[in-house]
Amino acid sequence: QVQLVESGGGLVQAGGSLRLSCAASGNIFDINAMGWYRQAPGKQRELVATITTVGTTNYADSVKGRFTISRDNAKNTVYLQMNSLKPEDTAVYYCNDYIYSTGADYWGQGTQVTVSS
Repeated sequence: QVQLVESGGGLVQAGGSLRLSCAASGNIFDINAMGWYRQAPGKQRELVATITTVGTTNYADSVKGRFTISRDNAKNTVYLQMNSLKPEDTAVYYCNDYIYSTGADYWGQGTQVTVSS
């Protein structure tokens, strides 16, 4: 089992910035992909950004150029730096850990991000 604990959400005005963190603990595997997904009210959960163990990143088109995902393998922590936030970025943001060797998928409890106009 892997436990994921997110932090850093909150309320910010449009154009502002927030940094999300997600710390993983438990049966940590070296080869994985960690990432962030979000779910707005009435919408399906969608990918925001992912990063592999070797640093390969993938972003949703809607956040490219504004959000940056990074990870600290020594701390088993993934970060999401969110700049130039827009009201449409408002959602619950979930941390995800995908283990390649087992296909197991782990999720955090979610952290609310609210961007006011």
